[in-house]
Amino acid sequence: MTAEKLSLRQWAIVMTASIGALLEVIDTSITNVALINIQANLGATLAEVGWVVTGYAMASVVMIPLSDWLSELFGQRGYFIWCLIGFTAASVLCGLAPNLITLVLARILQGLLGGGLLPKAQAIMFQAVPKALQGMTQAVFGIVVLTGPALGPTLGGYLTDSLGWRWIFFINLPFGLLAVLMALSFMPADQPKLNSIQRRVDWLGILLLTISLGGLQLLLEQGHQYDWFENAGIRQLALLVAVTLPVFVGWELSQRQPAVDLRVLRHRSLAAGSVFSLVLGLGLYGTIFVVPIFAQSVLGYTATQTGMLMLPGAIASALTMAMLGKLINRFDPRLLIASGAGLMVVTMAQLATLSSDTGEDSLYWPLIFRGVTTVMMFLPLSLATLGPLPKQDVGAGSGFYNLTRQLGGSFGIAALTVVLDHQLVVHRSQLVAHLVVTRPELQQRLWQLQEMMQQLAPGGGRARDQALHLLSQQVDRQAALLAYGDVFRLVGLVFLLAIPLVLFLERPQPQAAAPLH
Repeated sequence: MTAEKLSLRQWAIVMTASIGALLEVIDTSITNVALINIQANLGATLAEVGWVVTGYAMASVVMIPLSDWLSELFGQRGYFIWCLIGFTAASVLCGLAPNLITLVLARILQGLLGGGLLPKAQAIMFQAVPKALQGMTQAVFGIVVLTGPALGPTLGGYLTDSLGWRWIFFINLPFGLLAVLMALSFMPADQPKLNSIQRRVDWLGILLLTISLGGLQLLLEQGHQYDWFENAGIRQLALLVAVTLPVFVGWELSQRQPAVDLRVLRHRSLAAGSVFSLVLGLGLYGTIFVVPIFAQSVLGYTATQTGMLMLPGAIASALTMAMLGKLINRFDPRLLIASGAGLMVVTMAQLATLSSDTGEDSLYWPLIFRGVTTVMMFLPLSLATLGPLPKQDVGAGSGFYNLTRQLGGSFGIAALTVVLDHQLVVHRSQLVAHLVVTRPELQQRLWQLQEMMQQLAPGGGRARDQALHLLSQQVDRQAALLAYGDVFRLVGLVFLLAIPLVLFLERPQPQAAAPLH
């Protein structure tokens, strides 16, 4: 085998891992557009149906850091195949669910089994591919991770409208079976480990992990709905997380055979890269969450229009990832990461200037630039974070690195939601304060709206009330534009503040983009 190209077997392993990762990534967002249909079909409230998303997210975030320990216990190939089979079966159960409780339980099972797919897929690629070709294969992985969340709502909306919401789960069946067959055919058998049987199970560590990370994810997912710390249950949950999380860290560091090997953070590249990954998660998942809401609530886009709006950015990410994968070894990854973060700041500033007259063309380009700049950070960050790790630490490092990106997205969505709600109130109050009844401009505007209402419904007698209502809606719309602008500026500021973290990443050795072959 030469360093210039991969063998067919290696490409098959890369594609197998990519399909597994894609299944997990798409399912984090594919249900978002179908919640209203699920609610109507199963007779649930919107708060209850939200557990379809929350249950999956909680289970997935708990399993990501446990994936390395489980693959050590059962073998990497065996564990990956088991996750594929279980995830596919759980997807079918979701599609067949007769009621909401069954659906939520099946989604939790789906998250438990799918949580190991993403970190194991990345670790498998690192361990199956020569050093000099890591950029190419990590580009494939990056395409999956970056385009998956954007394609999820588009695919989910199409399947829901065409075939019904159950098909957003049934669609996993053929791809899951294909990935299982490919894994059985091409992935090398696990080497027997004589000490696996004697390995003690860290039950307390697993319990503390489940409570702390599961509670944190629940807090971030449900906090907004219950008005955060105004709710006694949320305060108690936050206290539980605040107590169990440091206890979990201390316990795992004291164990000879921990469920989650936190000692892997002794590697400076992994520690710094994981912190930057939190920021990248905010930019990746946070903006994917905010932009569709902005398009639908402020600009009046339909779900299909919103999906198509996100598509060019996803395509731009895929094309940039493919090109950068071939050239990555020619550049210092730290320079690419810093450049990508700087350009992301500029992109967020562009989005912050959007107005009520913004058309699709004005949105396409900032979202395309966002896709390109995200790739400029994602691919080199993966290589600079995991590349310097020794072979035995890649699995644990990949799990922690993917966990931070997932948590970054959850933190980002929660934080941006809070900021958006707060700024909506602030800007509306400021705008209303300038609406003085005696001002000629306001009187003129009300007269125009009243005339318009009388022409639309002559003789109704309620033209002035309708004019006032329209004026209030216009104020709400303008306040929303200002609030979303603040949110985009905040995302840009976070990326700007994160740039110095690049200095803590290790400079890769020449022709050593990956730790193993």
